[in-house]
Amino acid sequence: MDRDGEFAAYFAARADAMRGTAFLLCGDWHRAEDLVQTAFVRLYRVWHRVSGRDRLDGYTRQIVVRVFLDESRRGFFRRERVTDAPPEGSGPAAGPEDRLVLMAALARVPARQRTVLVLRFWEDLSVEETAAAMGCSVGTVKSQTSRGLSALRAVLPAPTR
Repeated sequence: MDRDGEFAAYFAARADAMRGTAFLLCGDWHRAEDLVQTAFVRLYRVWHRVSGRDRLDGYTRQIVVRVFLDESRRGFFRRERVTDAPPEGSGPAAGPEDRLVLMAALARVPARQRTVLVLRFWEDLSVEETAAAMGCSVGTVKSQTSRGLSALRAVLPAPTR
């Protein structure tokens, strides 16, 4: 298979998964699509140099994370969502409502902390893998995880019993 064919096959196989990760990072499907598109354009530019095809998902995820963090730092796509009322908790059973509440709360966590939480708990990456994806130290991942969880707890509604 030629270079373009390999890239097209990889894109077809992995774009949806990367879009899901991007959505968790930014909370907006349109922005997630833009993040993934930008990440795959960057990946295509270096496709001929990518040697570790077995580590390609991690490399692509790292690009998505860096594009998200770069745009967050620069203030691109920063939007506030106005609603009539804050989301309400739905009890101990996790359902679609709980997912919406969690997504809204996650969107209120600072970008770097949100990135760590998504990579650690959604993508199930280790501390070391998360540090590599974000280009930071293991200690930074640990502190950002702790701060991110605290921030998430602060914005989530109290559980009802």
